[in-house]
Amino acid sequence: MPQFSYKARRRSGEVVQGVLDVADRPAALVQIERLGLFPVLVEAAKGAAVAPAAAGVASKKVNLTSLLPPTLRASLTRQRKPKLQEMATFTQQLANLLNSGMPLTVALHSMSHLESKGIPANVTKDLRQEVMEGKSLSDSMAKQPVIFSDLYVNMVRAGEQSGALVEVLRRMATHFQQFAEVQGKMTSAMIYPLMVCSVGFALILFFIYFMLPHFIEMFNGFNVDLPLPTRMLIGLSNFLTHLWWLALLLLIALVILFKRFQSTEHGKRKLDEWKMKIPVLGKVVKVNLFAQFARTLSTLLQNGVPVLTALKITEQVMPNYLLKEAIAKTREAVTDGKTIAQPLAQSKLFPQLMVDLVKIGEDTGDVPGALANLAETYEGELQISLRVMMNLIEPLLIIVMAVGVGFLLLSVLLPMFKLISNISAGR
Repeated sequence: MPQFSYKARRRSGEVVQGVLDVADRPAALVQIERLGLFPVLVEAAKGAAVAPAAAGVASKKVNLTSLLPPTLRASLTRQRKPKLQEMATFTQQLANLLNSGMPLTVALHSMSHLESKGIPANVTKDLRQEVMEGKSLSDSMAKQPVIFSDLYVNMVRAGEQSGALVEVLRRMATHFQQFAEVQGKMTSAMIYPLMVCSVGFALILFFIYFMLPHFIEMFNGFNVDLPLPTRMLIGLSNFLTHLWWLALLLLIALVILFKRFQSTEHGKRKLDEWKMKIPVLGKVVKVNLFAQFARTLSTLLQNGVPVLTALKITEQVMPNYLLKEAIAKTREAVTDGKTIAQPLAQSKLFPQLMVDLVKIGEDTGDVPGALANLAETYEGELQISLRVMMNLIEPLLIIVMAVGVGFLLLSVLLPMFKLISNISAGR
């Protein structure tokens, strides 16, 4: 019978090695997991023959798509990136199965039957197959970049190396859950203004297209000199009615120009700088960015990811070009032997509170803890900033709508008053 040598870790993190007499590599993995170990390396022992694949496999129907690499298969099937809440649910379910003592391959098999919205069943099947062939879970996940980001893969790899995969998965589930809650709050804060603007814009268009022409016919029938607001409204109505195609072309041209500007480095930098300087909204954007930076870097460092790798991953996930540049310079400075706090302070982007707490964390040897406290602080400040923004937006929207409706009423009522006065004078 073939022999397979293995290297694995106990739950305590202790590394163990040995040799197993089993039929093939998948059987070796199952045997290792039954011993309560996390496999790190499984390979055929030197001089041992590996058993051929079991007869009957060839007789099974093979899905040609399943033979493609996971990355190519994802592109062909147009796999979408899961939402944060979906990743949190998937990660928590996997952590719970492993914590119950279930071997990794069995847990992945069960995950393919559980309802994990946003994570297709074929993804967990691919992971299970890769693990059964002797690859680590992190390397298997790295082949699914649409589903598992660099942050996810590196944290799983750190958990495998430390023998604390379950704890790492639970921390990641919490990480995704917290980000999903913040994202949900920001989305909820924008729903009301968007709905009000949409309804107001629709009502104005309805009035211009369907109501205003009747008033224009009435005014023309009485040969009344129209005031300036009415002439402006009629001109807008004629433009939208007869030259709507020109307005559409202008809109398309503006969108294309904006997309081109946004695709350049200068454009990205300017747009992200503008977002951070908008009154009221800029404060929300900055606080959200600081919270995301602190939470991501803290989570990576807490799970044993090296500081340079953690900074690189944090740089990749940040949505702001200016902060990406600042983090890249921080990583270069740390490579040269400097602390994290020094380049953060030199960037002039990060608040003094963050710089001071990171410096204290470096002095005490607890940078992850300091960053976690910062993340909680900025997440709490974000909720306050969102409430302030909403309290300011609501009366502002009322004023804007009042001005728009007032202009419409004034444009219609002024000539009507003039018409009534002319009729009264004619008597």
